[in-house]
Amino acid sequence: MPKRVDSAAVRVEVSQHQIPEAGADLLVAGLHRGEELPAGLAGAAGADDAGGAFKKLALLHPERPGRALVVGLGKRDEMDAERARVAAALAAKEAGRLEAESLAWALPVSDDDAATAAGLVTGTILAAYRFDRFRGRDPDDPPPPPIESLTLLAPDGVAAAAETARVCAAAQNRARDLQNLPSNVATPSHLAGRAEEIAAADDAVSVEVLGREEIAARKMGGLVAVSQGTEEEPKLIVLRYAGGGSGPTLGLVGKGVTFDTGGISLKSSASMHEMKMDMSGAAAVLEAVAAIAELGLAVDLVAVVPATENMPSGTAIKPGDVITQYNGKTVEVNNTDAEGRLILADALTYAVELGAERIVDLATLTGAVLIALGSTYAALISNDDELAAEVEKAAETTGELAWRLPLHPEYKELTKGTVADLTNAAAKRKAGTIYAGSFLEEFVGETPWAHVDIAGTAWDAGREYTGKDASGYGVRLLVELARGLADRGPSAASDSH
Repeated sequence: MPKRVDSAAVRVEVSQHQIPEAGADLLVAGLHRGEELPAGLAGAAGADDAGGAFKKLALLHPERPGRALVVGLGKRDEMDAERARVAAALAAKEAGRLEAESLAWALPVSDDDAATAAGLVTGTILAAYRFDRFRGRDPDDPPPPPIESLTLLAPDGVAAAAETARVCAAAQNRARDLQNLPSNVATPSHLAGRAEEIAAADDAVSVEVLGREEIAARKMGGLVAVSQGTEEEPKLIVLRYAGGGSGPTLGLVGKGVTFDTGGISLKSSASMHEMKMDMSGAAAVLEAVAAIAELGLAVDLVAVVPATENMPSGTAIKPGDVITQYNGKTVEVNNTDAEGRLILADALTYAVELGAERIVDLATLTGAVLIALGSTYAALISNDDELAAEVEKAAETTGELAWRLPLHPEYKELTKGTVADLTNAAAKRKAGTIYAGSFLEEFVGETPWAHVDIAGTAWDAGREYTGKDASGYGVRLLVELARGLADRGPSAASDSH
């Protein structure tokens, strides 16, 4: 019986063994342009095919360990963590073709050993991911075996960075699992159940889940409005992590629309099946909390996930209806497909009420961000330069890139309603991503806040290590941000992902 893949189960270790002693199914070595193969591979069969051009692959057959893959890394001065992630992903894919279950990577020469090691771990684990729980098994065409272990042939000093990277990559793969689940499985209740699992696994984490009646009793008008068209029970999920940090309490908010039809403002049928992933922000926030707790970071945080379906029905909210959000502001709902900002508005206000002193929200919020930035960058919008810079730094470190877009009083004019305080969809199609961010700003008061629109990066990003399906974008970014806020905890590299 072929083994099923546990996306979080790749073992990682650091060893000071030399190349001939690597006891793995496949040895992998990087080669910079214009440089020589490492000792032990230079005279191997197939060595003439090896080259340093970035992404070039060559399979060698040394006497020991038997099979070796050489991955081109390009010029040495262009080597960084992202190249390590890409090189590791290429090797992991080749390992699948070769049915290798264990890899040994000889750490390439770079200016930052820990960052390179972490990049290799991240790229390997993410590229080894598969989502196959609903597939049958054809005994005549079994899938390749999963990668079970990765050994870094590297100094012992990179071990902490490698372990942090393992935790974060495993968490990202769990977020991808949540994204990939069909919406009849990954319901709001399912997300709540995952939050309860996270809390049960660590004494420092606690959970509270509000249902439909409790949400209505608290007058969270945005979540009430979006959820009133579906029979599926909405949930407001709150996770708290008490890490003992002395810094500001970090608030994380993730959009959790488990299926988005657009409501009465119905989406076109093309690609609507992808709207099961409109909860990608929620998935990233949940699994980031799990990773932060596993790493034991010295930071206090509160995470809020508003979860619901957005469905058309006889009870669904209608275009033109007016609702009252949790903070008392009224909103004309002129487009029921602009639902994410309505539920996030309540969640942001609630996060502030729960004590969040800095807030970052992740949401697949606007199609406009895909037009503006493609799948390379998420959009970053913030009311606070210091927090925005911290998010940008974390994004650069992890390779989950974010590009800051401006807020301006002229954009705020677009959010003003005709018969209510605000409108959730401006009459003019201008600056759609910024408009949505400007709307959300109305619900955080003076609290430093950053909004990350991941509609272009949550899936179909096309990176070597995440492919074209669910990417789990944001997990490593949020963990890195928390690491920056922590005042003590496990030491790690400047790039641990």
